[in-house]
Amino acid sequence: MDVPNNRSSVSEFILLGLSTSQEIQIFFFAIFFLVYVTIIVGNLLIVISVILDNHLHSPMYFFLANLSFFDLCLSSAATPKVLADFLRKRKTISLWGCMAQMFFMHFFGGGEMSLLIAMAIDRYVAICKPLHYQTIMNRRVLIVFLLLSWTIGSIHTTSQMIFTVGLPFCGPNVVDSIFCDLPLVIKLACTDTYILELLVIANSGLLALVCFILLLISYVVMLVTIWQRSSSASSKAVSTLSAHITVVTLFFGPAIFIYAFPFKSYSVDKSLSVFYSIITPLLNPIIYTLRNQEMKAAIKRLSSQHIACCTR
Repeated sequence: MDVPNNRSSVSEFILLGLSTSQEIQIFFFAIFFLVYVTIIVGNLLIVISVILDNHLHSPMYFFLANLSFFDLCLSSAATPKVLADFLRKRKTISLWGCMAQMFFMHFFGGGEMSLLIAMAIDRYVAICKPLHYQTIMNRRVLIVFLLLSWTIGSIHTTSQMIFTVGLPFCGPNVVDSIFCDLPLVIKLACTDTYILELLVIANSGLLALVCFILLLISYVVMLVTIWQRSSSASSKAVSTLSAHITVVTLFFGPAIFIYAFPFKSYSVDKSLSVFYSIITPLLNPIIYTLRNQEMKAAIKRLSSQHIACCTR
């Protein structure tokens, strides 16, 4: 990859968005606004419930609360700007604003990827080694897993962005998306980006694919272990695992498609980008709260306590 000597002449990028019709954009604004508010409220509710309710002070809910925090940050990296652009005729983002958006999306995306692996390990220990669960998944281990998630997220985004910020952008500046997406922005550079393209494929695409396959294998092992045992806790374990598998599939599926094959002749599918960055953070709290009796009970207790305090 050539190292440019001249400074970049592009100071901003133009985002094409989802539609040029003002009426359709207002419709999208209403939908995305409701989705974003639901993401904020739903994930905050999970975080607050886990912090305040003693019944949820367990490793599984520790990871779930941090997953909700990552979802909050992931959606907030792009959605506020997307909402503002729906109300504008000319949708632009500064060069460094674009770089910051991609940095934080890959930072929290990589961190969430690592956290999902930690959650799978937690479920594996709980199902396959139940007698040693409390000993293995102690507080120190939980903190290490959390720090690893933040560290991996930082390495994941820095290893790509450190090369991207130095690219020269001296010509085309139109991004065919609703936010800055790394494969689309790289293609606009006025230099050979072949090595950087391979780095993105390896760092984002293949990493997501390998993690997804390993996670599916681990969940199959857990399901087989549950099937071999006949206990009253089996149905609860299957329900918990099904929720985990659903979230993993929804998170990794679009990411693999977008980043494993990002530089073909066709453009990145906008709907998958929207699903990965905006819809997935909405589905996580819905899946975990609607399918989890303990979480629903904790939210009811929290609501009852709030009402009792307000009526005093």
